[in-house]
This record gives sequence, C-alpha cells and structure tokens, in this order.
Amino acid sequence: MEIEEFNALGATAARELLRPVAGIDWWLDALVAGRPYTDVEALTSYAAAEAARWSPADVDAALAHHPRIGERPQGDGAEAALSRREQAAIGGPRDPGLEEAIATGNAAYEARHDRVFLIRAAGRSRKEILDELVRRLDNDPDAEALEVADQLTQIAHLRLEGLFS
Repeated sequence: MEIEEFNALGATAARELLRPVAGIDWWLDALVAGRPYTDVEALTSYAAAEAARWSPADVDAALAHHPRIGERPQGDGAEAALSRREQAAIGGPRDPGLEEAIATGNAAYEARHDRVFLIRAAGRSRKEILDELVRRLDNDPDAEALEVADQLTQIAHLRLEGLFS
C-alpha cells in the first residue's frame, strides 16, 4: 500500500489496517487522526513518539496477541501472519537443542515475569534470542517492563514499514 492510499482510507478501514501492528486502541486512533502523512517515515516517527506513551497496561494488552518465541503462531488473521513472517526471519539453521532451550527459557520467563517473552525476532539468530531471554530473566520487573515496551515498539516499527513496502 502507498501512504497516499492509507491517507485516503476511511477512519475505520485505516484503523483496521493498522490493528495488527500493535492492538492498542488509543494508539491506533492517534495514528489514524494524525493523517495525512507525507511519507512512511513521517508515519513511523509519529507512531514511535506516540508509542513512548504506552502504559504497562497498553503493552500487556498488545502482548495478548503475540505467540511465544519459537512457537508457530496460530490462526489465519493478519497478526498471526505477521508473527509467522517475523519468526521465519530468524537467522541461522534450525537447531533442536537451541529450540528446546528457548522453550525452557520461555517457561522460566513466564513464571518469573508473568507474561510472554517478547523480542524483535527479525534479524536475530536463535542463539541471540536465547542469550537475550537468559539475560532478561534476571531483570527486575521495572527494567523488564521497559525492555518489553522497547521490543514491542521495534516490532510495531517493522510492521508499519512492512505495510507500506
């Protein structure tokens, strides 16, 4: 889609187009209300500025739609399709040992932080993801909340760019 087409969409259609990027209602409304955008960079810049205001509850709501890293996203909606594409972009060959370690790490992370482990998978190797998962297990709740919000922002940025590429 071209940015001009997005600018011309009705508010409901524009909002639904953006929903898989990050399902945070007020943020989606802000992006739609911010139209027209001169280019994709203007949209992503505005989106990042608004994402800086996400509350922990906003992040938790958006996380409800994210699968565990290393697991195949279920469903055939736009968000599941984006997650499949992002996880397919993980670099390196499949390694059953690493995949098992990530699954074990996911369980430990969820027990410690009471949420799914979220990381921008695109462009990372399985080893890098595992290393980050292990590192973040030691984060205190406040530090981890900041990291999760940052990762969600990175994912949203990539998804926005992908919509307009």
